[in-house]
Amino acid sequence: MKEYLIYMLKGVAVGVANIIPGVSGGTIALITGIFERLIDSLKSLGWGAMKLLLSGKWKAFVEKTDLYFLITLLLGVVLAIVLLARVFDFLFQHYPVYIWSFFFGLILASIYYVGRTIGKWILPVVISFIVGTAIALVLTFLTPATQNNNFFYLIVCGVVAVCSMILPGLSGSFVLILMGNYQLIAIEAINNRDLAILFPVALGAVFGLIAFSHLLSWVFKRYKDPTIAILTGFILGSLGVIWPWKDPINQLFGEKEKVVGYIYNL
Repeated sequence: MKEYLIYMLKGVAVGVANIIPGVSGGTIALITGIFERLIDSLKSLGWGAMKLLLSGKWKAFVEKTDLYFLITLLLGVVLAIVLLARVFDFLFQHYPVYIWSFFFGLILASIYYVGRTIGKWILPVVISFIVGTAIALVLTFLTPATQNNNFFYLIVCGVVAVCSMILPGLSGSFVLILMGNYQLIAIEAINNRDLAILFPVALGAVFGLIAFSHLLSWVFKRYKDPTIAILTGFILGSLGVIWPWKDPINQLFGEKEKVVGYIYNL
């Protein structure tokens, strides 16, 4: 019971990260030591698990999917989003520098913590770290694309958005802004229940979640040190997004404003 309470609290932490613009739930999952188990659990939600469920083999289904862990974690995420979203909205409006500073310090310290889990910092591992940092930095300073409602592009948006939510250092909403479709998907389509937009995005998200979790699990098991190094680089490169002393550049999406960039004060 105590073990699952801890998992739920870790889920709350992941949920809080998803509330904070620019902070990745994957980062918190990596820091709290549940990232690899979460990926393995998501990977198991395939046809093999469905066959067990449909044939009534509930115990085998639960064991294969690590279901109780996944449900407990997701419960924590949902609780955080439902109960704490308004709290953090208030804090960001009234104490933005303090909140950004807290998360900046937390994630900066986590780089050392996560980096310590790497066995040996040999050349391929160092290169992986540099590549991860460079990719995150490039994404941080990219100019957003224009809106595109092409069916296949929407599928790609779903794939990329869900992958970025899993990966430490990347924010799903920020990536959708870069792809030019944040307003179309996250505001207009959801508010209007536009299935012509939501269906291809959901299709891409489901495919991306299953495929990417398989890929990450495979890579983790075979190239663990370089994988952790590149993820640590993602975290380092994304620190610019949560730099406390910055002025946001807002863009109006329908009736809501969304941060699309920053002017940094050093």
